[in-house]
Amino acid sequence: MEHGDTAVSAALKPGERLDDLQCSGLRLIQRPDAFRFGTDSVLLADFAAPKRADRAVDLGCGTGAIATLMAAHCPGLHVDAVEIQPEIADMAARSVRLNGMEDFIAVHCADMRSVWRSLGAEKFSVVVCNPPYGRDGGGRVSASDTNRIARHEGGLRPEDVAQAASKLLKSGGKLCVVYPAPRALEMMTAMEKHRLAPKRIRTVHGVEGRAPRFVLLDAVKDGGPMLHWLEPLCLRRADGSYSDEWRRIYRMDRERD
Repeated sequence: MEHGDTAVSAALKPGERLDDLQCSGLRLIQRPDAFRFGTDSVLLADFAAPKRADRAVDLGCGTGAIATLMAAHCPGLHVDAVEIQPEIADMAARSVRLNGMEDFIAVHCADMRSVWRSLGAEKFSVVVCNPPYGRDGGGRVSASDTNRIARHEGGLRPEDVAQAASKLLKSGGKLCVVYPAPRALEMMTAMEKHRLAPKRIRTVHGVEGRAPRFVLLDAVKDGGPMLHWLEPLCLRRADGSYSDEWRRIYRMDRERD
């Protein structure tokens, strides 16, 4: 995908920059002083693995990394990307246009807790969410409002994420999240309260042999009680080199477009 200098200049506002998604030449508009996508977003997009026939929603999409990666990895998939912060939603929408993905990603500036009213109840088969990790009062809060909202729960709890997803998902649809490992039970409890049965869980380890940092977790609406533990995902080997699974997820062994 080619991006002319004129198009790039028109897309960027003061203080913004383009960050490489390392996928088919796709890039995202982001700000150094605002929350930016990280490894957890890349892992979640891979874990969700939607099919072309799915209808997908990315709740709290930020600048659009997960939605963009899912659409890129699954040609023909349509993703509705929901972001509550107007300035961040605007960056995501401009990134969609810059990448020429308007036919596949629609950005909505809305509260995930009420967006089902406009998108439709029980219409979707896949919902993904990389929710805020930090509890209010649970640590140092960023002075930047965009960072604070993205990183700390504020008024958004695991139960809110589960409830929002349940309203959007049809029976048999799935919610996929990435969440801190020490708080996994909170998320699973919230899921079960809203007709979402945890189905697959994969621990994510920064280095093999160490405790997990995150879990990748999905839950099926109206699903049964069986929980499947997947092979742990180690990002680096003990010697610091990238693991084979990391290389697969980042498509390091493929020739990039």
